[in-house]
Amino acid sequence: MVRTPMIPTQKTHQVGRRIDPCPSRRHLPVTTSPLHIAVVGGGIGGLAAALAVARSGHRVTVVERAARFGEIGAGLQLAPNASLALEELGVLDAVRRSAVAPPQLVMMDALTGRQVTALDLRSDAYRSRFKHPYLVTHRTDLHGALLTACEEHPSVILRTGRTVTDAVQTQAEVRLHFAETTERLAADAVVAADGLHSQLRQNLVNDGAPVCSQYVAYRGALPVTSMTGSMAQHATTESVIVWAGPRMHLVQYPVRRGELYNQVAVFESDRYDPGSDDWGSEAELEERFAGACDAVRDALPLVARDRRWPLFDRLPITDWVHGRIVLLGDAAHPMLQYLAQGACQALEDAVALGHALREHDRPEDAFASYAALRTRRAASIQTNARRFGEICHMDGMGAFLRNQLLSDRTPEDFDDIAWVWTPASDPRPAPTP
Repeated sequence: MVRTPMIPTQKTHQVGRRIDPCPSRRHLPVTTSPLHIAVVGGGIGGLAAALAVARSGHRVTVVERAARFGEIGAGLQLAPNASLALEELGVLDAVRRSAVAPPQLVMMDALTGRQVTALDLRSDAYRSRFKHPYLVTHRTDLHGALLTACEEHPSVILRTGRTVTDAVQTQAEVRLHFAETTERLAADAVVAADGLHSQLRQNLVNDGAPVCSQYVAYRGALPVTSMTGSMAQHATTESVIVWAGPRMHLVQYPVRRGELYNQVAVFESDRYDPGSDDWGSEAELEERFAGACDAVRDALPLVARDRRWPLFDRLPITDWVHGRIVLLGDAAHPMLQYLAQGACQALEDAVALGHALREHDRPEDAFASYAALRTRRAASIQTNARRFGEICHMDGMGAFLRNQLLSDRTPEDFDDIAWVWTPASDPRPAPTP
């Protein structure tokens, strides 16, 4: 629970790899710059936020509950809105060194093996409309680029092994409480970037658990050199390929300079049980993809099986700001992956937050400005991600009509997706697609 008033506690100044150069701010007015901002969560959103805040002229302490900073998972897609954000954060060149710029986004029918539609990402139409590249990368590579930039920035302090349990707020500051220690971290304001299961969101918003879609994903990236036969040839295309089928799909694309091939198999479980972890099994995976075409069936044995990932989101909310605390990334707007915008929207959040902190002295005003720009757009992408998942997973006549409609599109027709790939520049509502 966030509460007031607060019992004063001793502030500890030795943090992470650096010593806090300004050990006490209690005597300073709340509008004095630079502010000290604490970021809770050291994932992609948290590190991007820390970098954006530091580049806006403020001091940042990042607290991460894990013993070390890192990312789990496999590949992710960075649409041009994400590339723009990475450029503004100063890390686009570092990300591009290992990322792949795919020539196309291709949608295939997972049952018939026929192409449904494609978008040409190297066409003049793409370049003139979006300016920034569409990239695919490994999550650890993106996270590593952000982490290096934070480590090198003199205004960013990184701390691990700190699980935030509470944030106690007064008119002047916020103090974070940790599970591992009685130490308290005081800051002028806090950015909650602690992910899908955000403890701070629960304390502030109290809107219950995330919503399980009853879909699960099996994902991983394997060395291209280990692939043989048709799969080895298939991996040389460099395109992002989505095989869409009834209540299932398979996504494929290369990452890390083309050295690894990323595959994600997703399906809806008939055995979903919210009180159990015994659903979405490998046996169900095989059952759901049994009717797929040969290309999909050939790929399935190469999909990593060491971990299954239940897929969650939440209904949109508008109350991201709670005094001197603000939500960001999955803590604010967790979304299903069907528009490939989860990381992209967290990066947009970070850039918008940095801009707002440049323009406003008081963190409350900066947070309100940030939320005014971001809440409607993020909500629209959250809800449309669900809809796109429904379209992708159609069966029977629905799938036939989907394929017929999409097959009439040209590879240079970006009208339906342009609003997603173009970040908002003012606080007006995002367009309805």
